[in-house]
Amino acid sequence: MKLTVKNSHETEALAKVIGTVAQAGDIIILSGDLGAGKTTMTKGIALGLGIDKMIKSPTYTIIREYQGGRLPLYHMDVYRVEGQTEDLGLEEYFEGEGLSVVEWGQLLGEDGPEQYLAVDLEKNPAVEEERMISLDGIGTAGSALLERIEEQWKENGK
Repeated sequence: MKLTVKNSHETEALAKVIGTVAQAGDIIILSGDLGAGKTTMTKGIALGLGIDKMIKSPTYTIIREYQGGRLPLYHMDVYRVEGQTEDLGLEEYFEGEGLSVVEWGQLLGEDGPEQYLAVDLEKNPAVEEERMISLDGIGTAGSALLERIEEQWKENGK
């Protein structure tokens, strides 16, 4: 699924759909340059889960857990731990009862999950607020999540 969003509000609207259809054990890997909208995407996912807490980038804390929605949200940022993820216990989150969202998850390499939804956010150099977003289901679970997103997106008239 590929689409272009005009601003952060549209990014958040797509992300809210993702949070609405996510299930326990789903994993989302967010990639994109600095400032592309990874944390904005996570904020929208949290809203879709019913979590209304302030979502902050976990760049220095690595993992933030948010409760209070229909599923726990495990928000991770592995930018600063490239190649040193074995001791973080990420598998426990990936196999847990919540939704895992990993910023810079492509840096996990072999330590990354086998099944996930890959979300790539790319800035449009010609239009500051515009982003090209591509979603790709990797493995059975990732493909199933993508199908639920596409179905809900169509139902919402997008």
